[in-house]
Amino acid sequence: KSFLIPISFWIAKRVRKNKPLIIGLAGGQGSGKTTISSILTLILQKYFKLSVFKISIDDFYKTRKQRILLSKNKHPLLMTRGVPGTHDTNIMLNFFRKIKVKKFKSLKLPKFNKANDDRYKKKHWYKLKSRPDVVIFEGWCVGAKPQSLRLLKKPVNAIEKAYDKSLKWRRFVNLQLKTNYKKLYSQLDSLLYLKVKNFNLLKKWRIKQEEKLWLKSKSRKNLKIMNKKEVINFMQTYQRITEQMFKDAPKYSSIIMNLNKNHQIHKIKFN
Repeated sequence: KSFLIPISFWIAKRVRKNKPLIIGLAGGQGSGKTTISSILTLILQKYFKLSVFKISIDDFYKTRKQRILLSKNKHPLLMTRGVPGTHDTNIMLNFFRKIKVKKFKSLKLPKFNKANDDRYKKKHWYKLKSRPDVVIFEGWCVGAKPQSLRLLKKPVNAIEKAYDKSLKWRRFVNLQLKTNYKKLYSQLDSLLYLKVKNFNLLKKWRIKQEEKLWLKSKSRKNLKIMNKKEVINFMQTYQRITEQMFKDAPKYSSIIMNLNKNHQIHKIKFN
């Protein structure tokens, strides 16, 4: 009541005729983006009678096959989904372009299956039959900006130290933020940011998330669900950008939602 309803009013006030409002929702892994975007979607649909389409940047991950190729051609760390460069930015840009055209035709958008680390078959993709009033585009690195070379040079964790001595991976990811992702994020009308105290809290929440994925999976065959150690390694590839966003994102976000250690919003700030 205190936070998500005022945010819904703020969004509804900005909706325009014939042009969807594109809202980015960012926050570290496990911060609760999916939950918050789902609740916002419900409020906007039920009480404001708006059509809302919610999608995650995760759904646009490159296929397993494409990432294998990327890891061979560019850097082995790019096999791990997550960082800029492991998404299909062309499909995303195309999506943003198509929902803005006057004569909107239906659209199919990919859906990613984290449990087996690959894209779902086309029959399971999202079907967008009419143009939405609001698009909520959520993701851990939505709105992230590139770093300076000085910051890139200093490794932030063991993975960077051991597997990216030459800075090749860091430079590649940073270049993506400077180019393709900058173009992509310029399509957003505004950014909402979930601010967490520190990276350790995110680790704790992300481990919990993976445990839930395991409990929810009906068939345990071919699963790519991670144990605690794997989650910690996996999150190290996210650490650099996440920690940079802790500092930067509040400066350019329209709304900052501060989370406490119990995973609840305890304060919001409208910029």
